[in-house]
Amino acid sequence: MSNADLEAALAAFGARDPHFLSHSENEVYRVQHRGRPAALRLHRPGYQTRDQIWSELWWMQALAERGVPVPGALPARDGSLIAGRPGGRVASLVTWVEGVPLADDTATPAAFHRIGALLARLHNVTDQLDLPARFTRHAWDVDGLMGEAPLWGRFWESPALDPAGRQTLLAARDKARAELSAYRARGGDYGLIHADPIRGNVFVDGDQVTLIDFDDAGWGFRAYDLAVLMTQNLDRPDARALLDAAIAGYRSERALPHATEAVIPTLILARRMASTGWIMTRKQIDRKWMVTYAGRAVALARDYLAG
Repeated sequence: MSNADLEAALAAFGARDPHFLSHSENEVYRVQHRGRPAALRLHRPGYQTRDQIWSELWWMQALAERGVPVPGALPARDGSLIAGRPGGRVASLVTWVEGVPLADDTATPAAFHRIGALLARLHNVTDQLDLPARFTRHAWDVDGLMGEAPLWGRFWESPALDPAGRQTLLAARDKARAELSAYRARGGDYGLIHADPIRGNVFVDGDQVTLIDFDDAGWGFRAYDLAVLMTQNLDRPDARALLDAAIAGYRSERALPHATEAVIPTLILARRMASTGWIMTRKQIDRKWMVTYAGRAVALARDYLAG
């Protein structure tokens, strides 16, 4: 944590009273801004460029202005969406979201129906936007998920994998690449996606659900948002009911052809494999988590290869 970066960000946005909240990817603080709470973020160095962070904030603000329940971007005193001292971390400020993250007891079919509808609304509104020339984000396409240099790392090189596990992931990767490439070539739904609607990024406040944290957002398969939503719920006895509810919610707002529904299991596997690469770079995390992530990916890959 850099006091100089935090102090510079507070000054740039005219915020005060920082209370540290988390440091999983970005450093996040609850602050006061013009008499209201807001979320101040010091962005992780090296993950996104300044233009990519600006694009994330522009998109969030455009969605919020059109009624999609996501945080809106709050400008700095000079009117810019991003700030930060020279040589320091990029900072941004977004509106505060009430509620609590989705949890076991609130992960119900009714909630998943609402989340599915929210993801569809996000995709619908996004398709209506005229993106500015400066807009740039990374891509969760076939290469971004399973190419030679995936966005979250070469998951098949995890030190937690034994030779058999590594071969299983490589075989599943080849099969999934072929399936997703064919889906894309047939015109499969592709565009800007949130890419990380895990439980911690879905806030529940009564019947209201809000999607936060667009740090990983980018171009990708629209079905990937539904796949990621399911990855923390696969071991639940009601997993199929949750997925069915999310799909029904999505279809209440946007078309979801059967060909798109059919690639959701493949994209769930792609996320499990990508997460195996992600955990490799978290040196502060105990090795047992690296083993857990790799084991989950291998088990799912075996099922996938078995059809």
